[in-house]
Amino acid sequence: MKKALLIASAADHRWFAISRDPARPNHLIDTNEYVVTNGNDSILCDPGGSEVFPAVFAALSEVVDPRTIQRIFSSHQDPDVISSLGLWHDFNPQIKCHVSGLWSGFIPHFGGEDNTIIGIPDEGGTLMLGEAPLTIVPAHYLHSSGNFHLYDPACKLLFCGDIGAALLPDVHASLFVEDFDHHIRYAEGFHRRWMGSNTAKKRWIEKVRELDIELLCPQHGAIYRGADVKRFIDWFDALKVGLD
Repeated sequence: MKKALLIASAADHRWFAISRDPARPNHLIDTNEYVVTNGNDSILCDPGGSEVFPAVFAALSEVVDPRTIQRIFSSHQDPDVISSLGLWHDFNPQIKCHVSGLWSGFIPHFGGEDNTIIGIPDEGGTLMLGEAPLTIVPAHYLHSSGNFHLYDPACKLLFCGDIGAALLPDVHASLFVEDFDHHIRYAEGFHRRWMGSNTAKKRWIEKVRELDIELLCPQHGAIYRGADVKRFIDWFDALKVGLD
């Protein structure tokens, strides 16, 4: 069963990572889900596939009242990211899903109604968590043609979807990167093939180098913290990816 772990807090913000399910079947990729909460307002980031909904819901309920989940942030369109949408909508028919407008006609096939999806414009924007702003950072063509990340300046945390992902061999591995040089070997092949453009990569890196980041939180693998955040960005900057 997945567990929810507090990974950051500042002011009234609390970030939890929901991860590491030892009961996960081997034919399914392991995923990390994240929830940020402020009082009675919570946003669930990449809630996961329909097959992990019971585990995510149970773990989340240990730390957050699930009735406070009024909004979902979906970094992109993949089933391991958002195919649980219909089940979340069954739990709360008023729930809204923020996702690239590019996918607003596709994701409803996972569930919801005609007003469930709120399309994010290509340039990104801001989501309010209580009275505090979270920045929506564009990451288009890095794994997905319509792709966004979410930055919390209060916690100095960037939820970065599939960027930073590592396909670790052991689901019991630490949630945090402990040995960067050992860890990054599990990220290299994924980034070379799944990140489509060096031009897009350079644009993303220019944006995130301007941010004060202490935690870089991907959907797969382990979380980069402290000095490993810059090490990852420098490594990614030097890596040739995609076709251009």
